[in-house]
Amino acid sequence: MSSDDPRPAPDASPASGWRLLFLRRALRKRCPQCGQGSIFRAYARVADSCAECGLVFRREQGAQTGSMYVSAAVTEVFAALVILVVVALTDWSTTVRIAVGVPLVLVFCYLFLPYSQSLWVAVEYGTDVHNGEDWARPRRRGGA
Repeated sequence: MSSDDPRPAPDASPASGWRLLFLRRALRKRCPQCGQGSIFRAYARVADSCAECGLVFRREQGAQTGSMYVSAAVTEVFAALVILVVVALTDWSTTVRIAVGVPLVLVFCYLFLPYSQSLWVAVEYGTDVHNGEDWARPRRRGGA
């Protein structure tokens, strides 16, 4: 479905495969509705709405709180993997392990942040389209 397409947004039921489309668009950091507009106005700064279709990304204060949990959970898994690899595959001292592991985890956290934010926008959109929320209603190009 293109951003010019006047057809209604697809049913976001799990069986339809549309939720996977929303997630794929999120991984590209694109609007979950039209797939054209960027979710971000700057690095890790979610735009208020899509420049292409007008979909509102930031509907309320705290709308991105869920992305914080996504980011924390994924970063914790990454940190555990780093610890396991460093302990299992090296004979480094504890100081060296920390000096190597902590920067790796911090860089990962910084790089993953926009993905967690865009994934959260897609999760909210997919859920709210299915629930018939007004903010997620289909829009045409230009926010009409």
